Amino acid sequence: MSLKARTIPGDAASEKFALYLAAERNLSGHTLDGYMADLKQFAHFCWPNVVEGDRAWGAAGQGEARRFLSELTKNGAGATTVRRKLAALRTFYRYLQREGEVVDNPFSMLKGPRKVKTLPKVLSIGDIQKFLDAPLKKFSDGRLGEFAALRDTAVFEFLYSTGCRISEAISVKWGDVDFSRGTLIVTGKGSKDRLVILGSKALAALLRLRDNLSAAGGALVLGDSHVFLSDRLEKASARFIERRMKTYLREAGLPEDLSPHKLRHSFATHLLDAGADLRSVQEMLGHASLSTTQIYTHVSVERLKDEYAKAHPRSGGR
Repeated sequence: MSLKARTIPGDAASEKFALYLAAERNLSGHTLDGYMADLKQFAHFCWPNVVEGDRAWGAAGQGEARRFLSELTKNGAGATTVRRKLAALRTFYRYLQREGEVVDNPFSMLKGPRKVKTLPKVLSIGDIQKFLDAPLKKFSDGRLGEFAALRDTAVFEFLYSTGCRISEAISVKWGDVDFSRGTLIVTGKGSKDRLVILGSKALAALLRLRDNLSAAGGALVLGDSHVFLSDRLEKASARFIERRMKTYLREAGLPEDLSPHKLRHSFATHLLDAGADLRSVQEMLGHASLSTTQIYTHVSVERLKDEYAKAHPRSGGR
């Protein structure tokens, strides 16, 4: 989609802003679409009857900005959504100020709703086992081909074994994996490389997948070939892996709304539950700040409190 197609029809300011986001901020198409959607929503709120043409952005004051955010909340938008839209529109007006298009930024002094901290969902070790067993079980029942079963087992064993993000996993190439040491280097957020560990189960799953692909064609396991492939033997997308996960969640009788990221949450929580050092887990996850990793200690504490409440005669929990 072209930049112009993403913007408000006939509005020069939104076109220039989109160009700024793409050229100077180097934002992805997905992020750019988000900014433009927020901008269009505010434009429709302020000028509902204007279909095409320049908007009088400078005429919208703090009153309109405040009412817009209030309307979002009334219509059921969550705190995270409202805060994101506030940040996008604040950035837009800051850009207009820099370009001399407006004098004031109506969003500059407004604060979004407080973000509610929620603990990440994690799977129990038993649920993880049922989930990871599902692809090969489906293969043994004759409901899934061998390659698909080996690939799906390998990718989910990899995610749980390493704590990698799905974007990191689908970028891994065979040349990245050190089979002799059971390690590999992945590139995470901010293009930062880190060493991750492959457990014996994940390592074995990767070896079985490599053998299967070698039989299909040696080019598929060259050093610069991606490890995780789609059914068409092309680099798997995050969406493809998510769809495969839903299949096995259903197979294992688990909630289908769980995402691959929940394997990362489970990885961290299970390590800390077993006594792993917090800083080591931080390093394995690739978190820049220890405070980000500490949320998993809260998950562990909450689980302990639940067990206490269920079991202790004077806990008040039963």
